[in-house]
Amino acid sequence: MTDEHRTERSWPGENLGLPEHGPGSVASLGTRALAFAIDAVLAALVAGLFTAPELPKNWSLLSWFVMTAGMVAFFGFTPGMAVLGIRVARVDGASMVGVVRAVPRTVLTGLILPAVVADADGRGWHDRLFGTVVVRTRGQAAAR
Repeated sequence: MTDEHRTERSWPGENLGLPEHGPGSVASLGTRALAFAIDAVLAALVAGLFTAPELPKNWSLLSWFVMTAGMVAFFGFTPGMAVLGIRVARVDGASMVGVVRAVPRTVLTGLILPAVVADADGRGWHDRLFGTVVVRTRGQAAAR
């Protein structure tokens, strides 16, 4: 096979024109999962403010959905993503993800499977469907 027709990539995001390391590079699955966990705990705490002294039960799902869809639509990140230095970016370079992409993307994220089945560029099904990718906003510590 000639070099023109190779589909192998040296790093996730290379096919999208993203750098291998540092800001703008594709965030790892582990970092995205940790951001999701932070957001889930935060959503449960927020929902708990309204349901106390009872546990929030499924109200935390609504809290998570509203927080995630709204913040990704307008800011490109959730609180968990901000803490870990990652954000959702559009592959077409537009500055905002927008409600039309963020709402169904959040629904698929909540289903978990579409978010964890990633392609060679590190994008889950939900990101491929809506033209997004999760990238780092800060530098990454060098591997030793």
